[in-house]
Parts: sequence; structure tokens; C-alpha cells
Amino acid sequence: MLGGVEFLTGAGLAASAGLNAYIPLLALGLLGRFTNVITLPAGSQWLENGWVLAILTGLLAVEFVADKIPVVDHVNDVVQTVVRPTAGGLAFGAGASSETVTVSDPGSFFSTNQWVPVAIGVLISLGVHGMKAAARPVVNMTTAGVGAPVVSTAEDVTSVVLSVVAIIVPFLVLFFFLAMIWFFVAMMRRRKRRKQEKEWLRATGYPGR
Repeated sequence: MLGGVEFLTGAGLAASAGLNAYIPLLALGLLGRFTNVITLPAGSQWLENGWVLAILTGLLAVEFVADKIPVVDHVNDVVQTVVRPTAGGLAFGAGASSETVTVSDPGSFFSTNQWVPVAIGVLISLGVHGMKAAARPVVNMTTAGVGAPVVSTAEDVTSVVLSVVAIIVPFLVLFFFLAMIWFFVAMMRRRKRRKQEKEWLRATGYPGR
């Protein structure tokens, strides 16, 4: 059976992919190639290939710029609806079945039913991506687009930290999940309040509305 630590490692990496598809894959590849922090399973060692790392770096650069421009970020989120869950599935499978500083025996879960970890990663990443895509229009609307690069940068930083934490201190992943849920709920409440304010202004005939 898949242990709790392995699950948290995979879940953290999948959630990271929901924020940025390429950061957790790059983290796995770079840490696997240049450090002893993680040993990727045979089926995921392609992430350590130099060409793969170069391609992921290029894709990350494009994503980094596109996600910080209002309107373009929305188009990017639409495209990433497929990319991020796919990356999340790969990241969950690779991370949870790897030997890390906290996991010395990933267990036999991934030797059978190999589609299960990928499916779990896809669902987690898709959920985080959905929250990100739903919250971004609220940020753009309430800040006239000024908040887009700030929030996007915060998401990128969170994705980097979450990837590293998932590998080294997976128990902290729980706190990241709670923080993301809190942020999403706060954004949705803010959106609801603004909608109610606009409806009240229209109903009272406020000038200019």
C-alpha cells in the first residue's frame, strides 16, 4: 500500500503542478540529476535528461511571462487546463515512487495499478488549477489588472517552495493545502461581495451605474 509520506510527496508535487506545470518536473529532474536528495524510479529518470531539462526551462520561461499579463493569463489558463493536470499526474507518480530523504522504501503500490498514482495526480492538479483559474479573474477585476503579476509571482514562488517541501518535508504539504483553500475561499467571498455591491448600486440608481 501507498504510505502517507509517499502520498504527501506526490500530492505536494501535483498541487505544485496545478500552479505551474513545469516547476515540479524541473525540481524532480534537477534534484535527481545534481543531488542525492531524490532518486527517481527507472520510469521517470528521463526527467534528468539534459534536453528535457532545457525544454522544461524554456516552457517555464514562456509560462512565467504569459501568466503575468492580464487577459493573456486567462488564455494561458485555458491552455494549461490540459497541461497542468498532465504534469501533475507525472509529478505525483515520479515523486511518490521515488526514494527521497524521507522515503527509503516507496513500497510496492506502484509496481501494480500504475495508472492509479497518475490519476490521483491529475485530479489534485486539476483541482488546484481550477482554484487558480477561478481566483485570477477576481484579482484582475479588483485591481484593474495590476495584481496579476504580483499574484502570479506569488504562485510561482509557492510552486517552487511546495515542490521542495514535498520532497524534503512532506508533512508540511498539509499546511500548504489549507493555505490554498483559505485563499480560494477568501477570493470567492470577495467576488460575491463585489457582485452584491454592484447589484445594490444598480438597484438604487447610483449615478454612473
